[in-house]
Amino acid sequence: MAGAGLRAAARRWLPCSGHGRPRAASSSPSCSGCGPPGTGAHCPGAPCSAPSLAPAGGAELSAHLWARYQDMRRLVHDLLPPEVCSLLNPAAIYANNEISLHDVEVYGFDYDYTLAQYADSLHPEIFNAARDILIEHYKYPEGIRKYDYNPSFAIRGLHYDIQKSLLMKIDAFHYVQLGTAYRGLQPVPDEEVIDLYGGTQHIPLYQMSDFYGKGPSIKQFMDIFSLPEMALLSCVVDHFLGHGLEFDQAHLYKDVTDAIRDVHVKGLMYQWIERDMEKYILKGDETFAVLSRLVDHGKQLFLITNSPFSFVDKGMRHMVGPDWRQLFDVVIVQADKPSFFTDPRKPFRKLDEKGSLQWDRITRLEKGKIYRQGNLFDFLRLTEWRGPRVLYFGDHLYSDLADLMLRHGWRTGAIIPELEREIRIINTEQYMHSLTWQQALTGLLERMQTYQDAESRQVLAAWMKERQELRCITKALFNAQFGSIFRTFHNPTYFSRRLVRFSDLYMASLSCLLNYRVDFTFYPRRTPLQHEAPLWMDQLCTGCMKTPFLSDMAHIR
Repeated sequence: MAGAGLRAAARRWLPCSGHGRPRAASSSPSCSGCGPPGTGAHCPGAPCSAPSLAPAGGAELSAHLWARYQDMRRLVHDLLPPEVCSLLNPAAIYANNEISLHDVEVYGFDYDYTLAQYADSLHPEIFNAARDILIEHYKYPEGIRKYDYNPSFAIRGLHYDIQKSLLMKIDAFHYVQLGTAYRGLQPVPDEEVIDLYGGTQHIPLYQMSDFYGKGPSIKQFMDIFSLPEMALLSCVVDHFLGHGLEFDQAHLYKDVTDAIRDVHVKGLMYQWIERDMEKYILKGDETFAVLSRLVDHGKQLFLITNSPFSFVDKGMRHMVGPDWRQLFDVVIVQADKPSFFTDPRKPFRKLDEKGSLQWDRITRLEKGKIYRQGNLFDFLRLTEWRGPRVLYFGDHLYSDLADLMLRHGWRTGAIIPELEREIRIINTEQYMHSLTWQQALTGLLERMQTYQDAESRQVLAAWMKERQELRCITKALFNAQFGSIFRTFHNPTYFSRRLVRFSDLYMASLSCLLNYRVDFTFYPRRTPLQHEAPLWMDQLCTGCMKTPFLSDMAHIR
């Protein structure tokens, strides 16, 4: 069992104590295994096997550092038996905030990528149609037609600097992750990126972009439909640069964005899906099961989507059946989110069975009826559905969730389809060992930097190089260009920070709800802060054993 291996490792590294008790933890790097040479001091809680004295310097000290390195390699190996992998469940729901479903009386849903999950095969269709629109209607060069959609190029959550034609990944602190900046399809050297932003990796987003990530200078691509948009934008820039064609960056960006918009506005995407719902719509049976289960337990349901009624109606008939509207207490289409949540001026309009607008004044929202546009303020007044007894699910952190949580106190659930793939990667032995060794090596570097003689600096430089190589390997497991949507090398991404801020729960698909009781309480795990770092693995692996919970590690979710 994994727990047995971890307990065995823990026994080999029990802290020293004259009375059989662990000594108090110390933040001072003064033990002979990791402190200044010649001190002879011993870190409280350090392993009994640590040498009593470190060599004074030179070749002996270099050998001592490499011996510590090898000790850590063995320790990491012992702490991670194969059974420790696959701890995370791709079908689980993950909590940023404590929430009890027992207290939720009303469930709300977006449609696209929430109730209706779409196959990835939709993305090349969007790419090809927008590319052809650029050529045929915007008179872009015919050479652009040679580009095909590459599903492995971009990830969700990237930022695009319009004036610099730079697609990049930014962390939660507004720093560009070096090695993840692309102009067209070519990587931009780190030195050039730093030079472009005045000698720093920091991007002043508050000056260059609005709350919803829509510019004017920098755009963030937040929804799943933006994947073909980023791919097309990069291909067009690549063609212009490769052929030495002059272009205005703002015009090119707007043209690509408008071409992608035309695919939606002209109904092309809706037509493809309607023609072959079996091909494009996934997990329809599970969506029906989720909705039916909630209704059977007395929950009220509503739908707010930007999509038109005819499209939603056909999709819901395919997934749920002809009586799908009887499951919902309120259905609102073409809502124009996110302004639906912030602009109180737009009134509701009722649609008839054929989808035609009616002119009667709306004084209540009736079950089985279809409403268009409107605004959240009238919605709250007419339904009296307020505060934490409402849980709304959507895939777009800004358009679906941000205003509901920040302004109105609703509980929110984010649908992140990429989560399933990322968890499967995290569960691999390669990722687990690579990440744990990175943490251990980082801890070694932090503690051993005290040694500054020439030989020691060479050892530290070798470790720094290995650490950087490990980070690049780990990044490429997720995406060769941009890595994980949730992390830069060590910090959360800007996307990840927004996910934590705007969602109480997040999951790969709505069907994950089927794995939990309707009165289940989700408890977020206590994530260590930096000043709580003695609870982290790197502190253990640097030889200052301060983690008394090894026997429980196999059970961490």
